[in-house]
Amino acid sequence: MRTVCSIACALLLANTFLNAQDSTSIVPKRIYTTASIGTQKPPVIDGILDDEAWNAVIWTGDYIENQPDENTPPSQQTKFKIIYDKKFLYIGARCYDDEPDKIVKRLSRRDGFEGDWIEFNIDSYHDERTAFSFTVTVAGVKGDEFISNNGNNWDSSWNPIWYTKTNIDEEGWTAELKIPLSQLKFGKSKNQIWGLQSTRRFFRAEERSLWQRRPQDAAGWVSEFGELHGLINLEPQKQLEIQPYTVAQTETFEAEEGNPFSDGSDSKITVGLDAKIGVTNDLTLDLTVNPDFGQVEADPSAIALDGFQIFFREQRPFFVENKNIFDYRVSQSEAGNTFGFDNVFYSRRIGRSPQGSPETTDDEFVDQPENTQIIGAAKFSGKTKDGWSIGVLESVTAKKYASIDNNGERRREVVEPLTNYFVGRLQKDFNERNSYVGGIFTATNRNDLTPELDFLHTAAYSGGFDFKHQWNDRDWYIGGDIIWSYVEGSEEAILNTQESITHLFQRPDADHVAIDSTRTSLTGTGGNLQIGKIGNGHWRFESGATWRSPELELNDIGFQRQADDLRHYTWVGYRTLKPDSTFRQVGMNYNHWSVWDFNGNHNQLQFNTNAWAEFKNNWFSNFGFNYTPIQYSNFALRGGPRLRQSSEISFWNNIRTDFRKKLRFNFSHNGSRATDNSYRNYRVQFGLTYIPINALRISAFPELGINKDKLQFIENVDLDNGTGIRYLNGEIEQRTLSMSFRFNYTINPNLTIQYWGQPFVSRGRYSNFKHVTNALAKDFNGRFTGYANNQLQLVDDVYEVDENLDGVTDFSFDDPDFSAVQFRSNLVVRWEYIPGSEIFLVWSQDISQDGNPQDGLFKNLGDNIFGDQKPQNIFLLKATYRFIL
Repeated sequence: MRTVCSIACALLLANTFLNAQDSTSIVPKRIYTTASIGTQKPPVIDGILDDEAWNAVIWTGDYIENQPDENTPPSQQTKFKIIYDKKFLYIGARCYDDEPDKIVKRLSRRDGFEGDWIEFNIDSYHDERTAFSFTVTVAGVKGDEFISNNGNNWDSSWNPIWYTKTNIDEEGWTAELKIPLSQLKFGKSKNQIWGLQSTRRFFRAEERSLWQRRPQDAAGWVSEFGELHGLINLEPQKQLEIQPYTVAQTETFEAEEGNPFSDGSDSKITVGLDAKIGVTNDLTLDLTVNPDFGQVEADPSAIALDGFQIFFREQRPFFVENKNIFDYRVSQSEAGNTFGFDNVFYSRRIGRSPQGSPETTDDEFVDQPENTQIIGAAKFSGKTKDGWSIGVLESVTAKKYASIDNNGERRREVVEPLTNYFVGRLQKDFNERNSYVGGIFTATNRNDLTPELDFLHTAAYSGGFDFKHQWNDRDWYIGGDIIWSYVEGSEEAILNTQESITHLFQRPDADHVAIDSTRTSLTGTGGNLQIGKIGNGHWRFESGATWRSPELELNDIGFQRQADDLRHYTWVGYRTLKPDSTFRQVGMNYNHWSVWDFNGNHNQLQFNTNAWAEFKNNWFSNFGFNYTPIQYSNFALRGGPRLRQSSEISFWNNIRTDFRKKLRFNFSHNGSRATDNSYRNYRVQFGLTYIPINALRISAFPELGINKDKLQFIENVDLDNGTGIRYLNGEIEQRTLSMSFRFNYTINPNLTIQYWGQPFVSRGRYSNFKHVTNALAKDFNGRFTGYANNQLQLVDDVYEVDENLDGVTDFSFDDPDFSAVQFRSNLVVRWEYIPGSEIFLVWSQDISQDGNPQDGLFKNLGDNIFGDQKPQNIFLLKATYRFIL
């Protein structure tokens, strides 16, 4: 009831000053009429617009400025022509510049978008929601993206085959693009109309101009396109591409005496195949057999003291491409703080590290695989002319074994079963593309679980229904989703799920959940419902509610941090639409959140206000402030009672200098502090980027984090003397230091050298050990009982606790102090020797050590990274060749 009242109040407030705004005038659609070149010779793609074929059509231009001063004449004008034949669409563009010697010709890898560029967006479905984007910089670097959700998602992993050249002359610069029709999706109508938009970036003024005007407060992107006419008798092209590859890999590492699995080196050669088959012009089947992703950058180092899993983004090309079709976020919101990473499908579950580990004795050695092999995967995806978006993914991962050696005698144990993953996604546009409904279904099935893997689910299923309806020229919307999950397995598997950090049914004060050790399945639900206004005027807002039932479990193929959560959120934002003498644009926001569990406990109330500004000199800054007067956690004691946490204030602030400059800086910091000083943390990051020449970029981002918490969880200890469980905590002083360093050298748009390296150290020291006795006490010191020095004794890195001082150890726990030191790096040389075919030369390095918690951060780094330790090195050569049939 409280949530409903909050939403109603928010809507009334929003209606008061949202409806008071002037309505945006309707912008007339521009039309460009193209023509077929018929039997004429097609233009040669050399960047010079001197071919006879271009005379088949007239120029169109009259671009209008979009940023920073919308609906004003741009500093420099632009014009283009479009022609086509049976196989290709050709675009020729003229970008005028009064000072051609000042045109910025920066090089980068594909999708770098550096310097001056021109872009063409083609809505060949003409569904006003999706489009294909082709960008070329003045240096000849390609950029291509698949646009979905009316411009809210730009997928740069889409890498079609197309051709382009540019040229600088006394009038400015020109570009020619040759786009195979097989890379676009369209219907079979004799006379077609496509959506069309073109954007030019004039780098020196950091100015964007558009062919089709789009007001700054428009509610969408693709829906505001102009139209491309004159497309007659186009034949849809079926795409057929086959890309075999081979990989030669050598790994070196520090040999371990007596370990037959660690002799210092390992080598292998693998082969595989990728294919892209156009089942129809609209729908594509992607296949991969024995895929290898050795060229993918390693994940950054991270440590989570809260016990929850860390979200890492997907970087493997097969799963990244067209990922938007399979995306099903449970509760994404403008307000944030609604577990926006939670997703019914998280592709990194496929090929994950094996979840089992063999039991061994001290004199045994183990060869444990790092990842599960993907035997093969297939992805069927696309969008039809009548508005159906379809995505089907099927993948099989291999059964993996760990090898154990006992004085020459070998045995194997299964650490990951043969597993099948399935995802099906469907959406349908209707109501003149102003609305959609959709659904998703996933299945994870594990075969022949051995007794060692009985803790895994034998099967896991999830599904959902989502919708969105927009009205008033898409300014207003209502949307949401409902999801469900079902997992089944042995009693051990379901017990593990009930006791996991996501659920914690064993909480002693949770009346609405309880451990049932006889259960062999769990069923849960979740969802999100929101209403908002995103266009037409300075003011925008969104309000909604999201929930996850205690039994919801998505982590077999999805990503979910926690269950048993019901929260209301509201966001109201204001932004300027015109620049002034100081700012290009300014925005301010207000947010609030209120959180309950399914037992009716009010676990959080938080308020936020923040502002951002882009200055006239292209500097950017933002600042935000949070106040959390109510804060409880069902998870802080990892199965213990609900814990009262102190009220909190927090902030964040970021400053960025002009990102066009060859030398630029970033500064960001954030922190939080309990109002009773029971904890505080602070993180600061500096960033420097230097571009000494157009082909070279060097950047470094050092970061320092400080965390001090007087009530940091250590472990729960069940005493044998019948006095109950000790919810053991301590005071932690943690410092984390890291630096990401990048070196990008672009020899030409098809040949690049990229390096990334990150030294990382995190050190934690514990003191003032205590156990929680009154978790809901208002006073911080009333929540626990501390241990005196004479109750503790450290012996061989183990603390022995004598609570009643009778000389008998009541319980013990390992010294929780830690120092994690790591260095990871990737050096990748990439050469696209012909369009779509590549050679990668990769060197990856990893050093992971346990440092001394008593040493300083720099000494830990010096002793464990820059000392005599031999790193793990992987040298890899990968060659691909794309056949287009």
